[in-house]
Amino acid sequence: MSNWPGKFVIGLTGNIATGKSVVRRMFEHLGAYTIDADSLTHRTYAKGAPGYQPVIDKFGKWLVNKDGEIDRVKLGNLVFNDPEAMSQLESIVHPLVRQATEMLIKRSTQSVVVIEAIKLLEGDLRKVCDSIWVTNAPEDVQVERLVRKRGLSKEKALERIRMQTPQSSKVSMANIVLTNTGSYDALWKQVSEAWKEIVPGAGNADAEATVKVAPAASTGEFSVQRGRPKHSSAIAELITRLSKGRRKMTADDIMAEFGDKAYMLLHLDGKMVGLAGWQVENLVTRTTDIFLEEHIDLPKAFETLIKEVEKASGELQSEASLIFPMNELIAQDDLWKQLGYERRTPETLGVQAWQDSAKESMSQGSALFFKQLRQDRVLRPI
Repeated sequence: MSNWPGKFVIGLTGNIATGKSVVRRMFEHLGAYTIDADSLTHRTYAKGAPGYQPVIDKFGKWLVNKDGEIDRVKLGNLVFNDPEAMSQLESIVHPLVRQATEMLIKRSTQSVVVIEAIKLLEGDLRKVCDSIWVTNAPEDVQVERLVRKRGLSKEKALERIRMQTPQSSKVSMANIVLTNTGSYDALWKQVSEAWKEIVPGAGNADAEATVKVAPAASTGEFSVQRGRPKHSSAIAELITRLSKGRRKMTADDIMAEFGDKAYMLLHLDGKMVGLAGWQVENLVTRTTDIFLEEHIDLPKAFETLIKEVEKASGELQSEASLIFPMNELIAQDDLWKQLGYERRTPETLGVQAWQDSAKESMSQGSALFFKQLRQDRVLRPI
């Protein structure tokens, strides 16, 4: 019997560099609603949020930076070297994370919800889950990833790995174990097969979905399709061609990117003529890749893509949409205004999570356009 009538909740955990976030993104591709509980932790003590003052009262005002926010680096250095301090911090943030998680589950429209948390099995979040899935990887693979992706030394990587609860204890408590040795394709097959076996009614979860929209000014009509791993070659070819070789992509490159983002594919008369690469992370939508053929109706094509990204973002309960266009799209003032976006800088966004997302994604030569998607934010200031 599920804890949530009409919903099936999967708890996803695993130690550092075993691929939890990649698997969480795969669940989104399959149609689940996913929650990154570790990101919610940071929101609990953002300025004005429910955990802000309790953290300052417990550990002191020296943690507050010039912007009035709690400095995560200072707080991290304190608690990671002091088990008692870590326990005190968790006693503040864990109840708030659970409250936020339960709110998100209740608001979700999807029948399957996935909660990713590195300490899922050690806390109360385990109690809201119907099934526990664990990502697993050999220690040498974990080390290689931490060295390559985070720039750690081999010694520091091993230290980080061995500070955590032994991976074997998580595996022993799992309903499903996903072995991740580095191949996205192999991991995708594991997730897809396990999904079909254990998730009620999931047999059609990977069905193709094409959304038709009003006729465009050309000879046909636009339609939008959610990109799947099987479209990797076509996506790579389009990006390589429309970027005029500045971004030379292969099918393997796109397969790897599916672990980080989703794609909306734009079609006209049955031919792919554009795409948007986007993700929802920490309840913020970031659209970082927009490629469109030159001969099509640019305003209509762009509007079609962005509205579908926003629709999908709404299903993932995103609070804000950030778009980082390049080249001629930046100057389309009337189009941005029509779609409800305004040009901003990261520092003016107000909410710390929104600012962090903007700073992480903004690249040289791009601009930032912002639109708030919902007012009822999770862990909003009190």
